[in-house]
Amino acid sequence: MKRFIAYFAFIAAIVFLSAFTVMQKKKIIFFGDSITQAGVAPNGYITLLQQMLVKSGKDKAFDLIGAGIGGNKVYDLYLRLEEDVLSKKPGLVFIYVGINDVWHKRSFGTGTDPDKFERFYNKIIDKIQATGAKVVICTPTVVGEKKGYVNELDGDLNKYSEIVRQIAKNKKVELIDLHKTIIDYINTHNPENKNAGILTTDGVHMNDEGNRFLAEQFWGYIK
Repeated sequence: MKRFIAYFAFIAAIVFLSAFTVMQKKKIIFFGDSITQAGVAPNGYITLLQQMLVKSGKDKAFDLIGAGIGGNKVYDLYLRLEEDVLSKKPGLVFIYVGINDVWHKRSFGTGTDPDKFERFYNKIIDKIQATGAKVVICTPTVVGEKKGYVNELDGDLNKYSEIVRQIAKNKKVELIDLHKTIIDYINTHNPENKNAGILTTDGVHMNDEGNRFLAEQFWGYIK
């Protein structure tokens, strides 16, 4: 009788643990700056991704978490990595940073030199991967939407985007080349060569179409 009770308790524990595992959502964190901070707004790209999960019937499997703070550069992400990412035990982390590292260098003199940008970026990836979480990294988007690489910071953005591409190769992590895809989009959809108003409100921060554009880029790595 005792053996039967012990066996029954063992089976019940297994069933309970299995059910608990099924109920646990996989946490996906979007780690970045003001573009990601706005991503959780009603029309933000993270909100749109959540709606896409609902439509596909996968909303019970994933918990999307926005961890964006306006003005952040790569070393800001490094400093808050433990509290805003690692403590939440994510299964997948998207790193989307670089605009302010370039932009603030010109506007405030507080950007990030290329070598420091690369070092901090690598350290962030190392710490996330050490927890067993998957990492997907993104090239920075744009500062200005004019075609033909005539925006003031296009040269620097190309350089920092190439750094991110090389990091992806060296670290063997997946890459979303937002810089390339957004430029391709602008070249096709900006016939009047406007500085803003195609995917952004001000040349940097996303409008509704820009948020839809970002959601589509991330969706392929979530679905």
